[in-house]
Amino acid sequence: MAALEKLQARFAAAGETPAVIDPGGAVTTYSALLARIETLSDRFAAQGVGHGISVQLIGDFGAEDIAWLIALWTRGAIVTPVAPTSLEVATGFAKVGEAEFIARPREDTLMPGPGASAAAIYSELAGAPGLVIFSSGTTGTPKGAVHNVERLLTKFDLHGKAMRTVGFLLFDHISGVDTTLYTLAAGGALICLPARDPATVCAVIEAEKAEVLPTAPSFLNMLLMSGVADDHDLSSLKIITYGGEMMPQGVLDRVTATFPEVRIIQKYGASEIGALRSRSFGATSRWIEFANDGADWRVVDGLLEIRTKTAMLGYLNAPSPFTEDGWYKTGDRVEVNGGRIRFLGRDGDLISVGGQKVYPAEVEAALREVDGVLDAVVFGKPHPMLGASIFARLQVAPGEADPSALRIRVRQGLTGKLESYKIPQRMEFTEEGLQNARFKNVRR
Repeated sequence: MAALEKLQARFAAAGETPAVIDPGGAVTTYSALLARIETLSDRFAAQGVGHGISVQLIGDFGAEDIAWLIALWTRGAIVTPVAPTSLEVATGFAKVGEAEFIARPREDTLMPGPGASAAAIYSELAGAPGLVIFSSGTTGTPKGAVHNVERLLTKFDLHGKAMRTVGFLLFDHISGVDTTLYTLAAGGALICLPARDPATVCAVIEAEKAEVLPTAPSFLNMLLMSGVADDHDLSSLKIITYGGEMMPQGVLDRVTATFPEVRIIQKYGASEIGALRSRSFGATSRWIEFANDGADWRVVDGLLEIRTKTAMLGYLNAPSPFTEDGWYKTGDRVEVNGGRIRFLGRDGDLISVGGQKVYPAEVEAALREVDGVLDAVVFGKPHPMLGASIFARLQVAPGEADPSALRIRVRQGLTGKLESYKIPQRMEFTEEGLQNARFKNVRR
């Protein structure tokens, strides 16, 4: 049985169990979700959607959006999800992805798109349904990773534990897709959010008795800063997973102290390879080990490379990042201790100051420990003598209005903790948050 058929067979077996809880609390059961998928599949067939047809799907987590996604796959379509936060670049994605149709589930429309499903890489799908995930673009132009859905779904063959999981990670993010498929394949309930601010997330966890919160370090830092966790009953939470960027040790320590009964797990994934199963060594440890589920890893010149059967076929708009023997070059610099890995930062973020190497994540972590600094982003700026100098953009507490005093406090706070060449030469202060729509700090 094909992987997509297996997934729908599980839906049928789950019957009247809640599958998706929409914002506002409306519940869609597995039987209702499956019936909607079948209705939509017939409709799409009548509209000319079939194998190899590229469709851009503009939506967010919700029963209708998920039904459209799976129904399009049952027709053999190649789907590019686009979340509301990505609408400003949606036209570009549609052109790169050769989208023949634009689907808007919440408007119940399937309209002609600007393309003809003619991208050369689509032929490698050989009739299988496809998934296109565009990278966040934090390191340049977003790249479209093309996945074979049948191959991607094989990692959900093992039955997971049915849990009530918050759909926090974005609809067009590989980890968001992974959260959806893992939750539904296991017979759990996906809880959808009306917004992704700390107060709303905490209110939904309390109201829906959520058990799993997959999120990002930047959001966890925001949650701690807001203090709203104290205003809600979050005792239903059993697991918090985080990934997508470096977790500062100070933030991890505070998260663990705030949620002492919750398992805190570091996850790893990328648009190109999906999310890998992993386990952390203690709640406050940043060392992880990958599960033995078909993914192999190695370290070459300090950089992590991964080989997995569920990797993408390639990019729509960029050269292949794979070696000739199939290893994906992640660009992540790591430390290794036996079978464990600890991430140091993206190789592309590394700053060379007079020949000395500086990891922005290390400096950012130290800056967050300075009194009055809520968040920090560090990157290099050209310097005529040193090659690059360290620049820091700092989010400060309201009322911290004296830049001169702040600069002195920051430099005093870092002296003795960091080598002198790692201390920012230039700083910029703001009371605004530093995250983008994907809850990542952009180093620019």
